[in-house]
Amino acid sequence: MNTAERETRSLYEQLEPGDRVEVIHGVTVGSSANWSTTTVGRVLRRERRRHGLHFRRNTDDKVFSDVLILARDDGELTTVTIDEYTRLRKL
Repeated sequence: MNTAERETRSLYEQLEPGDRVEVIHGVTVGSSANWSTTTVGRVLRRERRRHGLHFRRNTDDKVFSDVLILARDDGELTTVTIDEYTRLRKL
């Protein structure tokens, strides 16, 4: 785990409902296209969700992801998965 990922994980653990954050998520497509997307909003909650996305790699089907549920400035609700390509910044 690199320094940026440790900082993101640490901040994620400290977030409380009402905190305003900027989430920058790296997106890699193929071997050469690297994009990023930014989401800004108010934290409604953070949770660990169980899913079966990687069922072929994990025979007991116990896979979890850390997620943030955010309210954007226009009122839209969005869910952002926190992974090794995500960077958080508290505003």
